[in-house]
Amino acid sequence: MWIEILLLAKLARGPLHGYELRKEVEASTGHTLSNNSLYPTLRRFVDAGAVLRSPEEQAGKPPRHVYTITDVGREFLHDMLADLPDELALNDSEFLGRLANFGWLQPGERLRVLDVRESALTRERDRLATHAVVQAEPWSRLVLDAVCQRMDAELDWLVGVRARIHAESQTISNDEQ
Repeated sequence: MWIEILLLAKLARGPLHGYELRKEVEASTGHTLSNNSLYPTLRRFVDAGAVLRSPEEQAGKPPRHVYTITDVGREFLHDMLADLPDELALNDSEFLGRLANFGWLQPGERLRVLDVRESALTRERDRLATHAVVQAEPWSRLVLDAVCQRMDAELDWLVGVRARIHAESQTISNDEQ
């Protein structure tokens, strides 16, 4: 689902042809999309009415197709961003794809996404810590401890993200007064 989020978020900023879209995603995430993931996804969006595909003439070359998000696509983007399903909450790409596009969400929606991620991380961290304590193999215990430390670091980082959301919403409230 994160690929869909990234593609729609890029198109929400303006129309792009496929190559530009692929390069924009790579530049902002480091992920390289293959044509086998890019174009079938765009085709599904066109079929669903989320994206329009228009030919653009090029001198001496076949026309290239430009993709433009529709109102349906904007709604679809919003709904995907605002919902982090429990089964995807531990997937870093799913979470970070949403976080990178928090600008499209209201503060309460952002906080709900953080709540889901935080809850999933806490459960997984507790599960792994339990395994680490009883792990007889020292190298396995070392690995489990390291994974738990990384989760603890992210949980601490999420506190700062949450504080930023609260500060931004406070600033918005003050500006409206």
